[in-house]
Amino acid sequence: MPIETTEYQSGDLGKFTDSLIATKDSREPDWDTLGFQAKAGDQFKRAQIRYVGSGATGNHENDSRILPSGGFTFSNMLLPPGAEGPEHTHHDAEEAFFVLEGQVRVGVHRGDDVEYRTLGYRDMIVVPAGVARSLKNEGDTDALFCVVIGTQKPQVPTYPETSAMHGVTRD
Repeated sequence: MPIETTEYQSGDLGKFTDSLIATKDSREPDWDTLGFQAKAGDQFKRAQIRYVGSGATGNHENDSRILPSGGFTFSNMLLPPGAEGPEHTHHDAEEAFFVLEGQVRVGVHRGDDVEYRTLGYRDMIVVPAGVARSLKNEGDTDALFCVVIGTQKPQVPTYPETSAMHGVTRD
C-alpha cells in the first residue's frame, strides 16, 4: 500500500515528512527471509535489509519499519565472502544492483551461456525483466549492495533447471 497523502494535503507536514524516512539505524539484516535457500547449500545464506516494500522474499507488510511501496522495492543485500544469489529470473520487473561495499560478480544467463562481470564500489547493473541473473561475492570481505526491483510487489522469481534452487521451496 503506497504512503497515504492525506497527511500531506491537510495534516501535519512534519508527521508526513517523518513517514517518508527509513534510517540506517532502524534497519536489521534479515538472515531468515532467504534462509530457505540454504537447503541448496550454505553458500546461499545472505541477509536482506529492507527499506521500501517487501519484495518477493515473503510477506513483510506488518513490519512498520518498511516504507510502503508505490511502484518499486528497495533493499540492501549483505553477501558474506563466498555467498551467492542463485540464478533466477524476475519475469515481471527489471532488477538493479548498485554496489556499496566489496565486489559482486554478476552473471547474465541465456540457456547454457553465461556472461560474468565483477562490479565494485558504485558500479551498477540493471537486468531487464525476463533475463536470468546470478550473484556471487568472490572477495574476502562482505559485499553490500542496493537492490531495486521495478514493481510494487514483485512476483516470486523462477529458478531454471540449471539453478541450484530449482525445486527448492520455502516450506
